[in-house]
Amino acid sequence: ARDVAVTLVEMLPQAMAMVDPEMAAPIHAELARRGVNLRLETSVTEIREAGRELAVQLSSGETVRCGLVVLGVGVRPEVKLAREAGLELGVTGGIRVDDHMRTNDPDIFAVGDAVEETHVVSGQKVLIPLAGPASRQGRIAADNALGRDSAYRGTQGTAICQVFDLDVAVTGLNEKALAAAAIPYEKVYVHPASHAGYYPGAMPMSLKLLFSPQTGRILGAQAVGTVGVDKRIDVLATALRAGMTVFDLEHLEL
Repeated sequence: ARDVAVTLVEMLPQAMAMVDPEMAAPIHAELARRGVNLRLETSVTEIREAGRELAVQLSSGETVRCGLVVLGVGVRPEVKLAREAGLELGVTGGIRVDDHMRTNDPDIFAVGDAVEETHVVSGQKVLIPLAGPASRQGRIAADNALGRDSAYRGTQGTAICQVFDLDVAVTGLNEKALAAAAIPYEKVYVHPASHAGYYPGAMPMSLKLLFSPQTGRILGAQAVGTVGVDKRIDVLATALRAGMTVFDLEHLEL
């Protein structure tokens, strides 16, 4: 946005791993349209000073000279204090808590990015560092600490991100995660307009819906577009949380 020359180095074969590869294609196109030099399936092997610049060595053998390097290489739970306090860690490396956000020490609660959660769709333990679940867990821990019986009902990973003029939003599991968890699924793609076509100014978007072939249960959704993406994902996130099916979606009145 500031007209700074940007090179984006990504070790994966796609940008924005929270969506499936085909849903990342519009993101790649938007980055290219904005002049971002996108290097996929490439990693940084070394960063060294070169006069007043930095020289960034890539796994491809190329060296990129730049004035600023920003690293975004993932998130790990900070559990040093919990480990020293004798608290149990879960299979993900996060702090193990029950649905009241209580650790194995009944006098200690833990919430937020450092705790492992149960995914609403898969039932598996996961680490999902998002502000919404962390805030909800904090309120639930406070309830229980003060004597109110309050339970956390799991995380589904609803998130949104802006990439220049595009909005990218997700909820539930993507196709990669469903395949890894051996959960059967079907998928459907639609490319609706942001509002009724007879009214001017409608913008296209791409929507991917994943559902159970046996029951029609909604398993996840991804959307990419310039307008209305948040609305669609919020509706589908609510439907997923409520246990609705794709057959129920046919009868929604919005």
